[in-house]
Amino acid sequence: MAAIIIGGLAGWFAEMFMKSNTGIFMNIVMGIVGAVVLNAILQALNFGPFGVGWIAYLITGFIGACLLIWAGRLVRR
Repeated sequence: MAAIIIGGLAGWFAEMFMKSNTGIFMNIVMGIVGAVVLNAILQALNFGPFGVGWIAYLITGFIGACLLIWAGRLVRR
């Protein structure tokens, strides 16, 4: 349940920051998937996570969701 809430917040923050127009469901999905994607990227580059706790997960989800929005915009062009 906490992953959904934190993912939703991260996706919503990314939506506002990137000036995207998505719904609440996509915000949750982008936040959760963005956190997973960014964690995979960080592990591939031999970097550790941003920390432990819900704030670190929120930051990871936010950055990951921004990357997903950016990648989606590149594909649409």
